[in-house]
Amino acid sequence: MVDNQNMTMINLGFTEDVLREASQYSNLFPGRVTAQYKDLYKVAFESGEIMAEISGKFRFEVRTHGDYPGVGDFVMVDRNNDHSGNGIIHRVLPRKSVFVRKAAGTAHEVQVVAANIDTVFICMSLNNDFNLRRIERYLSIAWDSGAVPVIVLTKADLCSDIPARLAEIERVALGANVLVTTSMTDDGYFAVKSYIAPGKTVAFIGSSGVGKSTLINRLLGEEIIETREIRKDDKGRHATTRRELILVPAGGAVIDTPGMRELGVENIDLEKAFLDIDELSKQCRFRDCQHKDEPGCAIRQAIEEGILSQDRLISYQKLKKEAKYESLNFKQIEKEKVTEMFEGFGGMKNARDYIKSKNKRK
Repeated sequence: MVDNQNMTMINLGFTEDVLREASQYSNLFPGRVTAQYKDLYKVAFESGEIMAEISGKFRFEVRTHGDYPGVGDFVMVDRNNDHSGNGIIHRVLPRKSVFVRKAAGTAHEVQVVAANIDTVFICMSLNNDFNLRRIERYLSIAWDSGAVPVIVLTKADLCSDIPARLAEIERVALGANVLVTTSMTDDGYFAVKSYIAPGKTVAFIGSSGVGKSTLINRLLGEEIIETREIRKDDKGRHATTRRELILVPAGGAVIDTPGMRELGVENIDLEKAFLDIDELSKQCRFRDCQHKDEPGCAIRQAIEEGILSQDRLISYQKLKKEAKYESLNFKQIEKEKVTEMFEGFGGMKNARDYIKSKNKRK
């Protein structure tokens, strides 16, 4: 029989691998970050939660923003109670999955949005805010994180042709399961519930107003997370303002995250999110094919034959360019733009030579 404390450890995600890693640090207690408040962290143990801060040595040794703890991280702390004040975090254990965003005020560094997630639910409402390009963006981020993405379509009661929407999504959601939910019936969230189990951590991402908070409240069995009515144009209002890990009464844990503005494309996996384009590009005659007007381009042929949509190719190219620019500073971005501008001439020098030769002819 599993006692309540062990059950808490299981629901917090303390697997044998995590505990084995934690056992290497004597005189420290393993906990999991459930919330973050600037320089303070709420850390959960089998005995309860305490506030903690990172040690001076940890702060000194940190090389990037991404090394700091984030919600979902397993950490090693000097105490598991607050009888003597805040705990001190000395270590962050290796992550099996992580979502990041660009750190404020930096050109290159990222910070952790959420870590150690098993399944990420990409939420998209079936009202006028439905957007295939946004799904592609989230899938690119999710596949790179290490978590398993599942697409959750919300507000099914507002859609007049669900089969048509599903057919559209199947063309872009390669390798990801798709669930249909509604908040209008008591069992409208059961499809999501089946993915949550003791020891598993799930997260919800998606634009504001798609119903993430409503789904999470259904799973928790009470109105813990604030929800807000959407605007008349079907755009969302931001209800969630911080990331938080919450235990689900039936087992498992859920991480609620703010909307779209939280996640950029600093780290994406285009090969998995655009598996069809990746496979087709291998059939192009030239390895460096830009899929424009080169002979033997398998991508252009697929578009002409109706196998691939032009919009999907544009989405792929846009994300690829955005990801490249995310890691550059302003001067580097401008240099890249100039290079692309004169790409057809084989570089800026060749462009200058061409212009000079034209002027001489005149």
